Amino acid sequence: MAMEIGEDEWKVCCGSSEFAKLMEMSGPLTSEEAIWTARDTWFNLVNVTDWLEAFSAHPQIGNTPSPSINSDFARRSVSEQSTAFATTSASALQELADWNVRYKQKFGFIFIICASGRTHAEMLHELKERYENRPIVELEVAAMEQMKITELRIAKLYSDKARVVSETDSSSSPISTKPQDRLRIIGGHLNVAAEAKSPKRSRPPITTHVLDVSCGAPATGVEVHLEVWSGTTGPSFGHGGGGVWSSVGTSVTDKDGRSGPLMDLVEALNPGTYRISFNTAKYCPGCFFPYVSIVFQVTESQKWEHFHVPLLLSPFSFTTYRGS
Repeated sequence: MAMEIGEDEWKVCCGSSEFAKLMEMSGPLTSEEAIWTARDTWFNLVNVTDWLEAFSAHPQIGNTPSPSINSDFARRSVSEQSTAFATTSASALQELADWNVRYKQKFGFIFIICASGRTHAEMLHELKERYENRPIVELEVAAMEQMKITELRIAKLYSDKARVVSETDSSSSPISTKPQDRLRIIGGHLNVAAEAKSPKRSRPPITTHVLDVSCGAPATGVEVHLEVWSGTTGPSFGHGGGGVWSSVGTSVTDKDGRSGPLMDLVEALNPGTYRISFNTAKYCPGCFFPYVSIVFQVTESQKWEHFHVPLLLSPFSFTTYRGS
């Protein structure tokens, strides 16, 4: 269902005033439309100053929020960091604070990471690894992490609003006394539950895009190949295992850096081990990496989920993450 979302609510999702303004102007949007519009707005319409405004709205990882920060935004940030607070000690938090200072001195902005469900140790490890990046690379990585945070907050915003609408409708509906009406209502609830378990997809369950961080633009014309592991045992580090990689689909990235469909549009993704490969040598002759392959697993419990596996590429480095 399309919803009208106010500018203040959008700013809680991201922290950038320009982003919030553009998102409000784009409404009303369904939850899926909101995600795609948010990505386009964040990566193509706002500028680096807007990115930095969103970064600065966050309290530093492990720190309590400043009173000057938007209170709703700050409370959301602290909630997202709850796992980190629950899995650390005072001395460990101090180490994280020290690394935060070093990070900001090098890059000019605070360390941004999608903290939901991440432990203190995981985030400290990520901070130390990303500290070695060049500033141009780290800016892109931080922007990607901010987009992950924004997507989670948009999903929660729509979920909360849908629940309020549902509760309002339920409280205002007259109580049915006819047996057939009761059966119809119960059946409707069962159908909703079934649809929630098996959502209708609008795109294949595995997608990707490529960003050329050396020039800050989408990478056009990159060949992409998706494979799945077929065998009695799965592949492991240093060993091929008892099986082979089977082709699922191939495509080439468009002007926005997005590949075409790499597989059929199916509701349930077959659990297993997948490999997505990028022909980087053809796109960037002389690149340090002749090709890049990313191997990931899909479990039985994840078969209804979406897996977006992007590549952030330069002639001397690459980064990836699991998007949505």
